[in-house]
Amino acid sequence: MKNSIRLIMLVAAIFLFAGTATAAQRKHNGSAQREQLAEKQAKHIAEKLCFSPEVSEKFIATYLECQKETWGARTVRNRTRSKSLTDAQTDSLLRSRFDHSQKLLDIRKKYYDEYSKFLSAKQIKRVYEMEQQMMKRFVRKADKKKSTAGNKRKR
Repeated sequence: MKNSIRLIMLVAAIFLFAGTATAAQRKHNGSAQREQLAEKQAKHIAEKLCFSPEVSEKFIATYLECQKETWGARTVRNRTRSKSLTDAQTDSLLRSRFDHSQKLLDIRKKYYDEYSKFLSAKQIKRVYEMEQQMMKRFVRKADKKKSTAGNKRKR
C-alpha cells in the first residue's frame, strides 16, 4: 500500500514538473517566435520600400528595438466588467490606460527620431502605414481562426 502511494506521488510529481517545464518552454518559444515575426516584418517593409542594404540594416535593427520596447510596455488587461467597478476603480483603470497610451506614444516619438536619422518623413509614414496594414491582416486572420474554431465547437 505504501509503495502504491509513493508511486502515485512520484507519477503526479513528474506530471506536475513536465507541465511547468512545458509552459516555460512555450513562453520562451513564443518570445522567440514574436522576435522572428518582427524581423520578418522589418525585412518585408525594407524590401517593399526598396531601402539600400545599409539603410535596411539600420532599419531592421531599429525596428526590432522599437518592437521590444513596445512589448515591454504592454500591460495585462483587467477583464473585470465595467458595470461591477466602483467609481474609484474605474478612475484608476482609466488613468492606467492613459499612462499606457502615453508610454506607447513616447516610444513612437523616440523611434520616429531614430528613424529620421536615416529615413525621410515620407518613408517613415509609409513604414507606419505598412505596419498598420500588417496588423489588420493579423487581426483578420486571428478573427477568422476564432470563428472557425467556434463553429467547430458548436457542432
